[in-house]
Amino acid sequence: MSIYRKPAHTDVTIEFSSNHPYNHKMAAFNYYITRMLTLPITEQAKQQEWKIMLTTAQNNGFLEHITHNLKKKLISKKERQKPPTTQQNKIWVTFTCYSPLIRKFTNIFKQTNLNIAFQDTNTIYQQLTDKPTNTNPSGIYQLKCNTCNNAYIGQSSNQ
Repeated sequence: MSIYRKPAHTDVTIEFSSNHPYNHKMAAFNYYITRMLTLPITEQAKQQEWKIMLTTAQNNGFLEHITHNLKKKLISKKERQKPPTTQQNKIWVTFTCYSPLIRKFTNIFKQTNLNIAFQDTNTIYQQLTDKPTNTNPSGIYQLKCNTCNNAYIGQSSNQ
């Protein structure tokens, strides 16, 4: 068993000399190598797949050692992965803002039993001047805009 490729398959990826970020250039090879390592294919099929990847890399201006280093890195990462442990009860923590810095902050908690959730503070409900009350169980509602005072009347199947 080997990896199937459509007849229209080409070996074109982002050229190594392009101005794309390095991780964009490596994304295709990261995918190809991970696929080769995780699919249940024969050792002969893996060797054939590796030759195809090296040819693709060469045709797109990559030096051979770059793909070899990536392969070594992905193999060692696969070997280091711990078997799944029993699921702990995770505690959810909510942040009310989002910025690129928050992502770095949340990476700190990956090895803990804390899950991070982001809550938007700019919702339609918060923009309403007259907060809806459930005096009309029919499912018909009216929302009034704070800025232009226009009203929207809608209907919901929920009461």
